[in-house]
Amino acid sequence: MSPGYLLDASSALLCAHGGQAKPTAPAPRVKIGGQSIVTQATVHAVTACGLTGTPSAPCATAQWVSAATRVKSFGQFVLLADSQSNCVPTGTPLTVTLTQIWVKGI
Repeated sequence: MSPGYLLDASSALLCAHGGQAKPTAPAPRVKIGGQSIVTQATVHAVTACGLTGTPSAPCATAQWVSAATRVKSFGQFVLLADSQSNCVPTGTPLTVTLTQIWVKGI
């Protein structure tokens, strides 16, 4: 596994339908460049999902299924730019489009 940049509260994430995802509770005591980092336990709220007008419900939240394997914050693995997630209820992943570029983890 190669190192990846850590996600923080300012990272830009999109659902497969263009909705924006933001962390509901980033780790407030650990910061990079003034922004709180995000751990695997953090649920992301998805807003403005473009999946409307179909029988399927739009993306509402996202949960993380993979994270760093060696870096933790207060006992929780931190999220990296290549961490994998699933949106609820669609099951589609989030895409990281922008993140900080100072700190990497494995």
